[in-house]
Order: sequence, then structure tokens, then C-alpha cells
Amino acid sequence: MKLLIRNISRDTTESALNELFSEFGAVQSCNLVMDKQTGKSKGFAFVEMPKGGEAKVAMSKLNNTTLDGAVLRVKKAEQKPNDAKQ
Repeated sequence: MKLLIRNISRDTTESALNELFSEFGAVQSCNLVMDKQTGKSKGFAFVEMPKGGEAKVAMSKLNNTTLDGAVLRVKKAEQKPNDAKQ
């Protein structure tokens, strides 16, 4: 299950997010979206967890929690029509 994490502090690193979500199960991928021109975080990320149950627990436990001074918003990522997997 792919999760969208919004309102991330500009100080939060990809490894910190990976570690946070790993507390709830295996993390397949963690992608903190960076601005290509400035090299700084855009304030959102995608975390993919292979087990839906673990992802749902992480989503409910981490939504509205504070990390590096910012209140995280965690929800299931919407799949783009052109991203549809087989």
C-alpha cells in the first residue's frame, strides 16, 4: 500500500521517515520529494509498505502526530490513472 505523507518539516530526512514507518512494519520504499532547483524538501513524501494491514496501522497511528515540529498528515495515496499496475 502506498501512503502519502504531507506537511513534513523541511528539516525531516528520508531516513527519519523510513525509520518512523518501520516501527509499524516493513517499508518497501520511502521517497521524500525534493525540489530539483533548490535541493530542499517540498514537504511531502510517499512511503510504500507491502502489507496493507501494517500500512493501515501506520496511517492511523501517525496521522496528526508531530515530527520535527510539523503535524504530519498521512493518508492512502491516490493512484493516478496512468500509474495503473497490471
